[in-house]
Amino acid sequence: MNWNGAPDVDSLWRAIAPPRRDELRQLDVDFQTDVAVVGAGYTGLAAAYALQKSGIDVALLDAQTVGWGASGRNGGAVLPKFRLSYRAMASQHGLEAAKAMHRIAHDGVDTVEALISEFNISEAAFIRSGSLRCAHNEVAMRALVAEAEWNRDTLGDHALDVLDQDQVAAETGSNVFHGGVLSRNAGTVLPLNYARGFAAGLKSRGVPIFENTPVSRIERSESEAILHAPGGVVRARRVIVATDAYSHLTQATSRYAKLMIPFRTAAIATERLPPALFNSLLKNQRAYNETRRMMKWFRKADSRVLFGGRGVLGEENVHEFAALRRALVATFPQLASARIEFEWSGNVGMTVNQLPHVGRDDNMTVYCLGYNGAGVALSSVMGQAAAALVIGELPELSLMQANKLQTIPLHALAMPAARLAASWYTFLDAIGR
Repeated sequence: MNWNGAPDVDSLWRAIAPPRRDELRQLDVDFQTDVAVVGAGYTGLAAAYALQKSGIDVALLDAQTVGWGASGRNGGAVLPKFRLSYRAMASQHGLEAAKAMHRIAHDGVDTVEALISEFNISEAAFIRSGSLRCAHNEVAMRALVAEAEWNRDTLGDHALDVLDQDQVAAETGSNVFHGGVLSRNAGTVLPLNYARGFAAGLKSRGVPIFENTPVSRIERSESEAILHAPGGVVRARRVIVATDAYSHLTQATSRYAKLMIPFRTAAIATERLPPALFNSLLKNQRAYNETRRMMKWFRKADSRVLFGGRGVLGEENVHEFAALRRALVATFPQLASARIEFEWSGNVGMTVNQLPHVGRDDNMTVYCLGYNGAGVALSSVMGQAAAALVIGELPELSLMQANKLQTIPLHALAMPAARLAASWYTFLDAIGR
């Protein structure tokens, strides 16, 4: 248990993680630094990395433990994408903006690979195996092909391959899809191992990381910010808030929660499968997902099949896991008798414009959040952009640049509205629309 009684998440990732290299301590003394980073997920770790590399003193504080939030619960897909398509970006904001965002997203995949190499995080098991998006009906397949052709012709993305129905069935072991599009510039990672290895690497370079250290209040003067925690205070000239969909955990960061709607995403993992069955499914060890509005994803790890999906709001409950089990069996009937050994869920920060937000809150605070379910690659590069912004540089942010803090109007009503939308989308998916 940690400071507020929230247990560590009983996920597959936690079960297969090796023993931690180093224990990280709770703040128990007053401390002074140049930049304090609140949140020790991928964003905060990447920000601390960039600052330390520039010779700037930085300290990380997390209300829980490294990787407790989305960085340790996600599906481990390292994708060069945003929730909003590049074609939609070009239509809404112009082609140059779409090109810049495409470049940033692909830089994100390269950044994950480079960080894992630099810190020798072999336990992260990064594989640039690609990502296969599978079409759940013919309409979705036509849309996938059209988008792939636009990306190739307009953005010069030649890492996209169209696979027909038979090719997708042969690779996945499922006959429910109508084809798909493979993005070769993508991969998979063991997400909690990546976060913990990243933190251990930073600690070895002298970066202080304080776990179980909730920041209850941030006072600001003309010259510094004072971050109050149960064990002491941290004085810093600048602050980066990197708490994303878990901004609600403490009063000091709760205002940032109003920039997003927290969708819950859940995952299940089977028991270890017999080799013949395991090898017949998802043969190329990629990240896989499908095209329904309430998208499902799937992959393999630890001789198991993992299956997850978005769209659940509210507290964790058994119904979401039962629904995932039904969807798993509908997609892979071969797994009807497989026992489910792990069930877990977590929050995803969804923004109104379907893009991350990086910007200044005041003259000493930068925030970086809202990855809309595509955060492994994006957060690893955008955390470094937040670090550049906090010290006065002008990183390439394109459509993610937030010029001011813009909370969602009537945020208290946004959750019921999102719940209704999720129910409607689930109904449309169920009837094949």
